[in-house]
Amino acid sequence: MYANRVLSGMRPTGSLHLGHYHGVLKNWIKLQHEYECLFFVADWHALTTHYDSPEVIQDNVWEMVIDWLAAGVDPSQAVLFIQSQVPEHAELHLLLSMITPLGWLERVPTYKDQQEKLTEKDLSTYGFLGYPLLQSADILIYRANQVPVGEDQVPHIEFTREMARRFNHLYGREIGFEQKAEAAVKKMGSKKARLYEELRNRYQEQGDDEALESARALLNEQQNLSLGDRERLFGYLEGGGKMILAEPQSLLTTASRMPGLDGQKMSKSYNNTITLREDANSVSKKIRTMPTDPARVRRTDPGSPERCPVWQLHQVYSPVDVQSWVRVGCTSAGIGCLECKQPVIDAVLKEQEPMRERAQMYLESPSLVRNLIADGCEKARELARETMRDVREAMGLRYD
Repeated sequence: MYANRVLSGMRPTGSLHLGHYHGVLKNWIKLQHEYECLFFVADWHALTTHYDSPEVIQDNVWEMVIDWLAAGVDPSQAVLFIQSQVPEHAELHLLLSMITPLGWLERVPTYKDQQEKLTEKDLSTYGFLGYPLLQSADILIYRANQVPVGEDQVPHIEFTREMARRFNHLYGREIGFEQKAEAAVKKMGSKKARLYEELRNRYQEQGDDEALESARALLNEQQNLSLGDRERLFGYLEGGGKMILAEPQSLLTTASRMPGLDGQKMSKSYNNTITLREDANSVSKKIRTMPTDPARVRRTDPGSPERCPVWQLHQVYSPVDVQSWVRVGCTSAGIGCLECKQPVIDAVLKEQEPMRERAQMYLESPSLVRNLIADGCEKARELARETMRDVREAMGLRYD
Protein backbone atom coordinates (compact mmCIF):
# COMPACT_ATOMS: atom_id res chain seq x y z
CA MET A 1 0.00 0.00 0.00
CA TYR A 2 2.90 2.33 0.79
CA ALA A 3 5.54 0.68 -1.34
CA ASN A 4 8.19 3.32 -0.76
CA ARG A 5 7.99 4.01 2.98
CA VAL A 6 10.85 2.89 5.24
CA LEU A 7 10.94 3.06 9.04
CA SER A 8 13.96 2.49 11.29
CA GLY A 9 14.92 3.54 14.80
CA MET A 10 17.78 3.44 17.30
CA ARG A 11 17.83 3.43 21.08
CA PRO A 12 19.54 6.51 22.55
CA THR A 13 22.74 5.14 24.02
CA GLY A 14 24.79 8.33 23.76
CA SER A 15 27.57 9.08 21.29
CA LEU A 16 27.69 6.63 18.40
CA HIS A 17 30.82 4.84 17.25
CA LEU A 18 32.17 3.68 13.90
CA GLY A 19 30.36 0.35 14.33
CA HIS A 20 27.04 2.22 14.27
CA TYR A 21 28.15 4.15 11.20
CA HIS A 22 29.16 1.12 9.15
CA GLY A 23 26.35 -1.10 10.48
CA VAL A 24 23.36 1.28 10.32
CA LEU A 25 23.94 4.90 9.34
CA LYS A 26 25.63 4.28 5.97
CA ASN A 27 22.57 2.26 5.02
CA TRP A 28 20.20 5.00 6.20
CA ILE A 29 22.08 7.57 4.11
CA LYS A 30 21.63 5.36 1.05
CA LEU A 31 17.96 4.61 1.75
CA GLN A 32 16.99 8.26 2.23
CA HIS A 33 17.64 8.84 -1.47
CA GLU A 34 15.61 5.80 -2.56
CA TYR A 35 12.52 5.75 -0.31
CA GLU A 36 10.30 7.91 1.84
CA CYS A 37 12.17 7.39 5.14
CA LEU A 38 11.30 7.93 8.79
CA PHE A 39 14.12 7.56 11.32
CA PHE A 40 13.30 7.81 15.00
CA VAL A 41 14.89 7.92 18.44
CA ALA A 42 13.47 4.94 20.35
CA ASP A 43 13.50 6.52 23.80
CA TRP A 44 10.57 4.46 25.11
CA HIS A 45 12.45 1.32 24.08
CA ALA A 46 15.41 2.53 26.13
CA LEU A 47 13.18 2.40 29.22
CA THR A 48 12.49 -1.33 28.75
CA THR A 49 15.99 -2.11 30.02
CA HIS A 50 17.01 1.19 31.68
CA TYR A 51 13.84 2.28 33.44
CA ASP A 52 15.85 2.74 36.64
CA SER A 53 18.25 5.31 35.09
CA PRO A 54 16.11 7.67 32.99
CA GLU A 55 18.29 10.67 33.73
CA VAL A 56 20.79 9.70 31.01
CA ILE A 57 18.25 9.24 28.24
CA GLN A 58 17.57 12.90 27.38
CA ASP A 59 21.23 13.85 26.98
CA ASN A 60 21.82 10.69 24.98
CA VAL A 61 18.98 11.61 22.61
CA TRP A 62 20.58 14.87 21.48
CA GLU A 63 24.08 13.38 21.25
CA MET A 64 22.75 10.62 19.02
CA VAL A 65 20.76 12.95 16.78
CA ILE A 66 23.84 15.15 16.23
CA ASP A 67 25.75 12.00 15.28
CA TRP A 68 23.04 11.13 12.73
CA LEU A 69 23.31 14.58 11.19
CA ALA A 70 27.10 14.49 11.30
CA ALA A 71 27.14 11.14 9.50
CA GLY A 72 25.05 12.54 6.66
CA VAL A 73 21.44 11.71 7.54
CA ASP A 74 19.59 14.60 5.88
CA PRO A 75 16.42 16.08 7.49
CA SER A 76 15.41 17.44 4.08
CA GLN A 77 15.39 13.87 2.73
CA ALA A 78 14.04 11.95 5.75
CA VAL A 79 11.74 12.59 8.71
CA LEU A 80 13.70 12.54 11.99
CA PHE A 81 11.68 12.35 15.21
CA ILE A 82 11.53 11.14 18.80
CA GLN A 83 9.24 8.22 19.58
CA SER A 84 7.83 9.59 22.84
CA GLN A 85 6.82 12.86 21.14
CA VAL A 86 4.33 10.97 18.95
CA PRO A 87 1.88 9.59 21.55
CA GLU A 88 -0.04 7.69 18.87
CA HIS A 89 2.69 5.02 19.17
CA ALA A 90 1.55 4.36 22.73
CA GLU A 91 -2.13 4.38 21.83
CA LEU A 92 -1.69 1.83 19.04
CA HIS A 93 0.51 -0.28 21.32
CA LEU A 94 -2.26 -0.28 23.93
CA LEU A 95 -4.99 -1.20 21.45
CA LEU A 96 -2.90 -3.96 19.88
CA SER A 97 -2.19 -5.37 23.35
CA MET A 98 -5.93 -6.09 23.67
CA ILE A 99 -5.74 -8.63 20.85
CA THR A 100 -2.20 -10.02 21.26
CA PRO A 101 -1.97 -13.65 22.46
CA LEU A 102 0.52 -13.87 25.34
CA GLY A 103 2.25 -16.84 23.71
CA TRP A 104 3.13 -14.73 20.67
CA LEU A 105 5.24 -12.45 22.87
CA GLU A 106 6.89 -15.24 24.83
CA ARG A 107 8.07 -17.01 21.68
CA VAL A 108 9.94 -14.00 20.20
CA PRO A 109 13.52 -15.37 20.03
CA THR A 110 15.22 -12.32 21.55
CA TYR A 111 12.98 -12.37 24.64
CA LYS A 112 14.73 -15.28 26.37
CA ASP A 113 18.04 -14.47 24.71
CA GLN A 114 18.15 -10.98 26.25
CA GLN A 115 17.03 -12.31 29.63
CA GLU A 116 20.00 -14.68 29.61
CA LYS A 117 22.48 -12.01 28.48
CA LEU A 118 21.32 -9.13 30.69
CA THR A 119 21.26 -11.03 33.97
CA GLU A 120 22.22 -7.88 35.91
CA LYS A 121 18.95 -6.21 34.82
CA ASP A 122 15.46 -6.79 36.22
CA LEU A 123 13.65 -7.80 33.04
CA SER A 124 10.60 -9.36 34.68
CA THR A 125 8.40 -6.47 33.55
CA TYR A 126 5.55 -6.14 31.08
CA GLY A 127 7.54 -3.40 29.33
CA PHE A 128 10.27 -5.89 28.44
CA LEU A 129 7.84 -8.68 27.54
CA GLY A 130 5.83 -6.27 25.41
CA TYR A 131 8.64 -4.47 23.62
CA PRO A 132 8.17 -6.50 20.39
CA LEU A 133 4.57 -5.26 20.34
CA LEU A 134 5.75 -1.67 20.82
CA GLN A 135 8.12 -2.26 17.89
CA SER A 136 5.15 -3.45 15.86
CA ALA A 137 3.18 -0.33 16.78
CA ASP A 138 6.18 1.81 15.73
CA ILE A 139 6.05 0.24 12.26
CA LEU A 140 2.30 -0.14 11.78
CA ILE A 141 1.43 3.40 12.88
CA TYR A 142 3.16 4.67 9.70
CA ARG A 143 1.98 1.83 7.47
CA ALA A 144 5.65 1.40 6.55
CA ASN A 145 6.17 -1.63 4.38
CA GLN A 146 9.98 -1.71 4.34
CA VAL A 147 11.98 -2.14 7.55
CA PRO A 148 15.79 -2.43 7.26
CA VAL A 149 16.96 -5.21 9.58
CA GLY A 150 19.67 -7.82 9.93
CA GLU A 151 18.75 -11.50 9.82
CA ASP A 152 18.49 -11.70 13.62
CA GLN A 153 15.66 -9.14 13.56
CA VAL A 154 13.55 -10.85 10.88
CA PRO A 155 11.37 -12.65 13.50
CA HIS A 156 10.34 -9.22 14.84
CA ILE A 157 9.11 -8.21 11.39
CA GLU A 158 7.24 -11.49 10.97
CA PHE A 159 5.62 -10.88 14.37
CA THR A 160 4.54 -7.44 13.11
CA ARG A 161 3.10 -9.00 9.96
CA GLU A 162 1.11 -11.44 12.09
CA MET A 163 -0.22 -8.56 14.18
CA ALA A 164 -1.32 -6.68 11.05
CA ARG A 165 -3.05 -9.79 9.71
CA ARG A 166 -4.79 -10.42 13.02
CA PHE A 167 -5.99 -6.84 13.29
CA ASN A 168 -7.22 -6.74 9.69
CA HIS A 169 -8.99 -10.08 10.13
CA LEU A 170 -10.76 -8.93 13.30
CA TYR A 171 -11.65 -5.40 12.25
CA GLY A 172 -11.42 -5.21 8.47
CA ARG A 173 -14.85 -6.72 7.88
CA GLU A 174 -16.91 -3.56 7.58
CA ILE A 175 -20.65 -3.77 6.84
CA GLY A 176 -21.27 -3.76 3.09
CA PHE A 177 -17.58 -4.31 2.35
CA GLU A 178 -18.03 -6.04 -1.01
CA GLN A 179 -20.55 -3.50 -2.27
CA LYS A 180 -18.24 -0.63 -1.24
CA ALA A 181 -15.28 -2.37 -2.91
CA GLU A 182 -17.22 -2.89 -6.16
CA ALA A 183 -18.24 0.77 -6.12
CA ALA A 184 -14.58 1.73 -5.63
CA VAL A 185 -13.57 -0.39 -8.64
CA LYS A 186 -15.92 1.63 -10.85
CA LYS A 187 -14.23 4.85 -9.76
CA MET A 188 -11.05 3.66 -11.49
CA GLY A 189 -12.58 4.07 -14.93
CA SER A 190 -13.76 1.27 -17.22
CA LYS A 191 -10.36 0.33 -18.69
CA LYS A 192 -8.46 0.18 -15.39
CA ALA A 193 -11.43 -1.42 -13.62
CA ARG A 194 -11.41 -4.27 -16.17
CA LEU A 195 -7.66 -4.70 -15.72
CA TYR A 196 -8.01 -4.75 -11.91
CA GLU A 197 -10.77 -7.42 -12.12
CA GLU A 198 -8.69 -9.51 -14.53
CA LEU A 199 -5.63 -9.39 -12.27
CA ARG A 200 -7.75 -10.07 -9.17
CA ASN A 201 -9.28 -13.17 -10.81
CA ARG A 202 -5.89 -14.45 -11.96
CA TYR A 203 -4.53 -14.15 -8.42
CA GLN A 204 -7.53 -15.62 -6.61
CA GLU A 205 -8.20 -18.43 -9.11
CA GLN A 206 -4.64 -19.35 -10.13
CA GLY A 207 -2.48 -18.00 -7.31
CA ASP A 208 -0.62 -15.83 -9.83
CA ASP A 209 1.78 -13.73 -7.70
CA GLU A 210 2.77 -11.57 -10.66
CA ALA A 211 -0.88 -10.65 -11.14
CA LEU A 212 -1.07 -9.70 -7.45
CA GLU A 213 1.97 -7.41 -7.73
CA SER A 214 0.64 -5.85 -10.96
CA ALA A 215 -2.72 -5.15 -9.30
CA ARG A 216 -1.03 -3.58 -6.29
CA ALA A 217 1.03 -1.36 -8.60
CA LEU A 218 -2.13 -0.40 -10.46
CA LEU A 219 -3.82 0.66 -7.21
CA ASN A 220 -0.80 2.68 -6.12
CA GLU A 221 -1.05 4.65 -9.36
CA GLN A 222 -4.70 5.64 -8.84
CA GLN A 223 -4.97 9.32 -7.93
CA ASN A 224 -8.76 9.53 -7.86
CA LEU A 225 -9.31 6.99 -5.05
CA SER A 226 -9.70 7.99 -1.41
CA LEU A 227 -7.49 6.32 1.18
CA GLY A 228 -10.49 4.29 2.40
CA ASP A 229 -11.33 3.05 -1.10
CA ARG A 230 -7.69 2.18 -1.75
CA GLU A 231 -7.55 0.12 1.46
CA ARG A 232 -10.78 -1.68 0.49
CA LEU A 233 -9.41 -2.59 -2.92
CA PHE A 234 -6.15 -3.91 -1.48
CA GLY A 235 -8.20 -6.18 0.79
CA TYR A 236 -10.69 -7.10 -1.95
CA LEU A 237 -7.78 -8.04 -4.20
CA GLU A 238 -6.62 -10.78 -1.82
CA GLY A 239 -10.09 -11.96 -0.88
CA GLY A 240 -10.06 -10.46 2.58
CA GLY A 241 -11.53 -7.36 4.16
CA LYS A 242 -10.40 -3.78 4.32
CA MET A 243 -6.63 -3.50 4.85
CA ILE A 244 -6.37 -1.10 7.77
CA LEU A 245 -2.77 -1.92 8.76
CA ALA A 246 -0.16 -2.67 6.11
CA GLU A 247 2.05 -5.75 6.42
CA PRO A 248 5.73 -4.73 6.42
CA GLN A 249 8.54 -6.53 4.64
CA SER A 250 12.06 -7.06 5.94
CA LEU A 251 14.58 -5.01 3.99
CA LEU A 252 17.59 -7.21 4.70
CA THR A 253 20.84 -5.37 5.26
CA THR A 254 24.30 -6.86 4.94
CA ALA A 255 25.67 -7.70 8.35
CA SER A 256 28.58 -5.44 9.26
CA ARG A 257 31.01 -6.68 11.88
CA MET A 258 33.01 -3.55 12.47
CA PRO A 259 36.10 -4.64 14.41
CA GLY A 260 36.99 -2.86 17.62
CA LEU A 261 40.43 -1.87 18.85
CA ASP A 262 40.96 -5.32 20.38
CA GLY A 263 39.74 -7.40 17.45
CA GLN A 264 36.33 -8.13 18.97
CA LYS A 265 33.18 -6.56 17.52
CA MET A 266 33.18 -2.82 18.22
CA SER A 267 30.97 -2.28 21.27
CA LYS A 268 30.76 0.07 24.24
CA SER A 269 30.50 -2.94 26.51
CA TYR A 270 33.98 -4.05 25.35
CA ASN A 271 35.44 -0.54 25.72
CA ASN A 272 37.03 -0.87 22.28
CA THR A 273 35.33 1.90 20.30
CA ILE A 274 36.17 4.98 18.27
CA THR A 275 33.29 7.47 18.35
CA LEU A 276 32.13 9.23 15.21
CA ARG A 277 33.33 12.67 16.27
CA GLU A 278 36.27 11.68 18.43
CA ASP A 279 39.24 14.07 18.59
CA ALA A 280 41.88 13.31 15.96
CA ASN A 281 44.69 13.03 18.51
CA SER A 282 42.66 10.55 20.56
CA VAL A 283 41.93 8.46 17.48
CA SER A 284 45.60 8.38 16.48
CA LYS A 285 46.68 7.40 19.98
CA LYS A 286 44.08 4.62 20.22
CA ILE A 287 45.12 3.03 16.93
CA ARG A 288 48.86 3.43 17.58
CA THR A 289 48.50 1.58 20.91
CA MET A 290 46.34 -1.24 19.50
CA PRO A 291 47.58 -4.77 20.25
CA THR A 292 49.23 -6.53 17.31
CA ASP A 293 50.34 -10.08 16.49
CA PRO A 294 51.94 -11.35 19.74
CA ALA A 295 54.58 -13.16 17.66
CA ARG A 296 56.12 -9.81 16.71
CA VAL A 297 58.04 -9.12 19.91
CA ARG A 298 60.86 -7.35 18.07
CA ARG A 299 60.81 -5.23 14.92
CA THR A 300 62.71 -7.95 13.05
CA ASP A 301 60.22 -10.72 13.96
CA PRO A 302 57.91 -11.74 11.08
CA GLY A 303 54.19 -11.83 11.84
CA SER A 304 50.84 -13.05 10.55
CA PRO A 305 48.11 -10.50 9.64
CA GLU A 306 45.37 -13.01 10.51
CA ARG A 307 46.44 -12.87 14.16
CA CYS A 308 46.50 -9.06 14.30
CA PRO A 309 43.48 -6.82 15.12
CA VAL A 310 44.95 -4.06 12.96
CA TRP A 311 44.60 -6.29 9.89
CA GLN A 312 40.82 -6.39 10.44
CA LEU A 313 40.73 -2.59 10.22
CA HIS A 314 42.78 -2.71 7.02
CA GLN A 315 40.07 -4.96 5.56
CA VAL A 316 37.51 -2.22 6.25
CA TYR A 317 39.56 0.85 5.32
CA SER A 318 42.43 -0.07 3.01
CA PRO A 319 42.38 -0.68 -0.76
CA VAL A 320 43.77 -3.91 -2.18
CA ASP A 321 47.23 -2.52 -2.91
CA VAL A 322 47.68 -1.32 0.69
CA GLN A 323 46.44 -4.66 2.03
CA SER A 324 48.98 -6.42 -0.19
CA TRP A 325 51.74 -4.12 1.13
CA VAL A 326 50.71 -4.92 4.71
CA ARG A 327 50.64 -8.68 4.14
CA VAL A 328 54.07 -8.78 2.48
CA GLY A 329 55.61 -6.34 4.94
CA CYS A 330 54.24 -8.08 8.04
CA THR A 331 55.11 -11.66 7.06
CA SER A 332 58.64 -10.63 6.01
CA ALA A 333 59.20 -8.16 8.87
CA GLY A 334 59.75 -5.56 6.14
CA ILE A 335 57.58 -3.03 7.98
CA GLY A 336 57.05 -2.32 11.65
CA CYS A 337 53.68 -2.28 13.42
CA LEU A 338 53.56 1.52 13.64
CA GLU A 339 54.15 1.73 9.87
CA CYS A 340 51.35 -0.79 9.38
CA LYS A 341 48.93 1.25 11.50
CA GLN A 342 49.47 4.61 9.79
CA PRO A 343 47.26 3.97 6.70
CA VAL A 344 44.40 2.98 9.04
CA ILE A 345 44.85 6.15 11.07
CA ASP A 346 44.81 8.24 7.90
CA ALA A 347 41.69 6.50 6.55
CA VAL A 348 39.71 6.79 9.79
CA LEU A 349 40.57 10.47 10.18
CA LYS A 350 39.60 11.12 6.56
CA GLU A 351 36.25 9.42 7.15
CA GLN A 352 35.61 11.42 10.32
CA GLU A 353 36.66 14.84 9.03
CA PRO A 354 33.36 15.72 7.27
CA MET A 355 31.44 14.36 10.26
CA ARG A 356 33.18 16.73 12.65
CA GLU A 357 32.61 19.61 10.23
CA ARG A 358 28.88 18.89 9.85
CA ALA A 359 28.45 18.47 13.60
CA GLN A 360 30.04 21.82 14.43
CA MET A 361 27.06 23.79 13.15
CA TYR A 362 24.68 21.88 15.43
CA LEU A 363 27.00 22.03 18.42
CA GLU A 364 27.19 25.80 18.08
CA SER A 365 23.41 26.12 17.73
CA PRO A 366 21.58 23.47 19.82
CA SER A 367 18.23 25.13 19.03
CA LEU A 368 18.75 24.18 15.37
CA VAL A 369 18.75 20.48 16.27
CA ARG A 370 15.68 20.86 18.47
CA ASN A 371 13.81 22.73 15.73
CA LEU A 372 14.65 20.05 13.17
CA ILE A 373 13.36 17.35 15.49
CA ALA A 374 10.23 19.34 16.41
CA ASP A 375 9.45 19.67 12.71
CA GLY A 376 10.04 15.93 12.19
CA CYS A 377 7.80 15.06 15.15
CA GLU A 378 4.95 17.07 13.68
CA LYS A 379 5.32 15.40 10.27
CA ALA A 380 5.36 11.98 11.95
CA ARG A 381 2.26 12.85 14.00
CA GLU A 382 0.33 13.79 10.86
CA LEU A 383 0.93 10.30 9.45
CA ALA A 384 0.24 8.62 12.79
CA ARG A 385 -3.04 10.49 13.31
CA GLU A 386 -4.23 9.33 9.89
CA THR A 387 -3.68 5.69 10.84
CA MET A 388 -5.24 6.08 14.27
CA ARG A 389 -8.43 7.58 12.80
CA ASP A 390 -8.91 4.36 10.83
CA VAL A 391 -7.92 2.13 13.78
CA ARG A 392 -10.33 3.86 16.17
CA GLU A 393 -13.14 3.70 13.65
CA ALA A 394 -12.53 -0.02 13.02
CA MET A 395 -12.55 -0.75 16.76
CA GLY A 396 -15.65 1.32 17.44
CA LEU A 397 -13.73 4.03 19.31
CA ARG A 398 -14.29 7.01 17.04
CA TYR A 399 -16.91 9.41 18.39
CA ASP A 400 -16.58 12.50 16.21
